[in-house]
Amino acid sequence: MTAFVDFQNVWLAYNDELLAKKQFAVEDISLQIRKGEFVAIVGPSGCGKSTFMKLTTGLKMPSQGRITIGGEPVTGPLKITGMAFQAPSLLPWRTTVDNVLLPLEIVEPYRSNFKAKRKEYEAKARALLQSVGLGGYEDKFPWQLSGGMQQRASICRALIHEPQMLLLDEPFGALDAFTREELWCALRDLQAEQGFNVILVTHDLREAVFLADTVYVMSRSPGRILARREIELPRPRDLEVTYTPEFTHIVHELRAHIGALRKPTTIQTTAEIAQ
Repeated sequence: MTAFVDFQNVWLAYNDELLAKKQFAVEDISLQIRKGEFVAIVGPSGCGKSTFMKLTTGLKMPSQGRITIGGEPVTGPLKITGMAFQAPSLLPWRTTVDNVLLPLEIVEPYRSNFKAKRKEYEAKARALLQSVGLGGYEDKFPWQLSGGMQQRASICRALIHEPQMLLLDEPFGALDAFTREELWCALRDLQAEQGFNVILVTHDLREAVFLADTVYVMSRSPGRILARREIELPRPRDLEVTYTPEFTHIVHELRAHIGALRKPTTIQTTAEIAQ
């Protein structure tokens, strides 16, 4: 089966000077993601997870290697992706529904038709907001929403143009545990209904195991893929699964990979050096 996302021996140095010194942010990444797959990327801070996202969106070109998405080589920024980050970044002077509509105002082919199709697009935005539990809040301003509500709106904004792939960079990291789990379920339901690909960067191993089909563990910088773990827990998953031995076993297995990365290197004592 042809992969939807295909990384072949991808290396990235952020500029020519670093390239000349062979100082790479990520190195020798090869992975294949099938159509509709939910992938999570975990690893220590600074391991290249966000760099991986930039490569996947076409915001950065590899120094070496090849990336194809949807069967086409990546040569620049992709229009088939949506992105959401830890900070919702909603415009404070726009209502929730107008924030969600923003991509349609600036991205073709929607931009050219925006005025003519405003009512149609707005109905779509309101339906999307209702699907994540924001019915009744569509005409509120961001400052009238909780952090969790703002993040729901941010995800809706990333999905309004029906991207084939949603990229999420620590989207729930600033939220309390209860709100975070509510949003896991909202994202789970949206992805199950619409079938878009998801690449989630997270430090939360429980989040990765609950949501993903496959989890990749990255090494400390320069980032490499250290481990790939398929999550064979049946779908649909509810929060009760997070209390089962099977779930806990996978989380501990992934934590062991991260723990191995964090072990300090052995420092020789003066006496040992003298010997």
